[in-house]
Amino acid sequence: MGALDYIWAGVLAVFLGPELFSVFGVPVPVTIVMIFAGFFLGIAVGATPGLAGPIAMAIALPILISIFGYTPDALLPVMGFLIGVMKGATIGGAVPAILFNTPGTPDAYMTTLDGYPMTQKGQAKKALRVAHLSSVTGDTFSDMVLFICAPFLALLVEGYLDLPEKTALLILSLSFIAAVIGGSPAKGLISTGLGLLFAYVGTGEDFYPRLSMDSKVLAQGFPLATAILGVLIVGAVFKELTDLWREKRESGLLAGTIEDSGDQRLHMREIRRLVPYIGRSAVIGTAIGALPGIGSTLAATIGYTVGKARYQRTKSPEAPDFGKGAPEGIAATEAANSSVSGANLIPVLSLGIPGNAAAVFLILAADSIGGFNPGPSVFRFTADAVNPELVIAFGLFTAMLIANLLNWTIGGVFMRSMGIMTRIPKQVLLPTVLLLTLTAIYVQETRMEAIWFTLGFGLLGYVMRVVAISPLPFVIAFILGGKLEESARQAFAATGGDPWFLFTHPIAAVFMALSVGVILLTARNNRVRASRASA
Repeated sequence: MGALDYIWAGVLAVFLGPELFSVFGVPVPVTIVMIFAGFFLGIAVGATPGLAGPIAMAIALPILISIFGYTPDALLPVMGFLIGVMKGATIGGAVPAILFNTPGTPDAYMTTLDGYPMTQKGQAKKALRVAHLSSVTGDTFSDMVLFICAPFLALLVEGYLDLPEKTALLILSLSFIAAVIGGSPAKGLISTGLGLLFAYVGTGEDFYPRLSMDSKVLAQGFPLATAILGVLIVGAVFKELTDLWREKRESGLLAGTIEDSGDQRLHMREIRRLVPYIGRSAVIGTAIGALPGIGSTLAATIGYTVGKARYQRTKSPEAPDFGKGAPEGIAATEAANSSVSGANLIPVLSLGIPGNAAAVFLILAADSIGGFNPGPSVFRFTADAVNPELVIAFGLFTAMLIANLLNWTIGGVFMRSMGIMTRIPKQVLLPTVLLLTLTAIYVQETRMEAIWFTLGFGLLGYVMRVVAISPLPFVIAFILGGKLEESARQAFAATGGDPWFLFTHPIAAVFMALSVGVILLTARNNRVRASRASA
């Protein structure tokens, strides 16, 4: 099969997949329905402070697997739903930031700087329209880069990197993630080390399960879902609940207290004025998103800063400054943080390395169901036999295009109707999220030990947040731990038992040097920033 044949097969896998129901005799594929359902859920949770796309993905994944099972036919419906949630949450997160000055996620903070002042001026609907246009444009651009770069990068890795190089590349990725998003290199390495430690409990090739302390429960290892949902979701819920207990009273802003003022439509001349900010931030977000682990917060900050510098040079005297209700500020921020989501899947599909929380759950879905192993082998264009993983990959690309189409057409309307979600009190929302998470875990594992594991990992995630250690390096290290060990064992055997295989192969040695360099450089930069701040 050629490249066009695989692309067409991926499209058909979505549109001619298993039928869920029919309308006037026309079959409706289950994957299409799941993309729609995930998309609407994503906008709803994105518009709710305290919730986010990864939380909805975490709760939904075990339930979806229990419904669809573990057959390869379940891959596209389940992952289509997760992609829909990711896409919907991307644009929904701007709603509370603009309407109520409440950033639901860290990257949405930059949106509040100009979004809420526009709301105070009675231009909330226009601000939401700017956010929708910028977010969808940046997301679409990022996806197009993903479609082009992921197969090319995978083929490059498969053609030039052998087992020692792949092992060193995994170490480099973990080092990069630990250094950049761990709070500091030391904290990041602690988080990564804990993830590897827990990943190796009850595993190994010996008859005696390692690190199990002669316990039959630990001998089975920790289920992947308990570690990920516990540290990411339950830990966050514990932290939010303790923060609420410290507050004397809730401080909320009610919608409807500010009347609309002026024209709320977005005219072509205004769009032309926003295009340079959207385009520049989309490139910035895509470049940052392609690097595993950096995330959308940095992209939003850089996009806003670059946009502000251009705005100060070109703005008219009567135009508001950045931070005072400038639509260009919303455009620069939303295009940057939204363009990260698609680019973050470049290392996932081409290398099997997750770079953000949403990518983690796509990896978890593929691992739980089976039949799809993200990595360089996915993009093998075999002519004599069909590569089913490549068909699934192009099916995922098709699902992303459908979700983008939903974003362009009905996303803005549905997004503006979600303002009511911001009024849900956190003291009601957070216990509900905890209950749903534990229920989802039990549905998948059906044993009480899984609940205790989840609560234990949740406590660990809470402590990590209290001491300002990012839990994401832990989660990614937990996922990659087995792959790292397997790759190292195979490389050790393939090199004839050479213990220095990471340093005797030139490319692997370069990757190892970069692993040390990125940690030392990040530590040095942190010390410089700290000394400047104290001066």
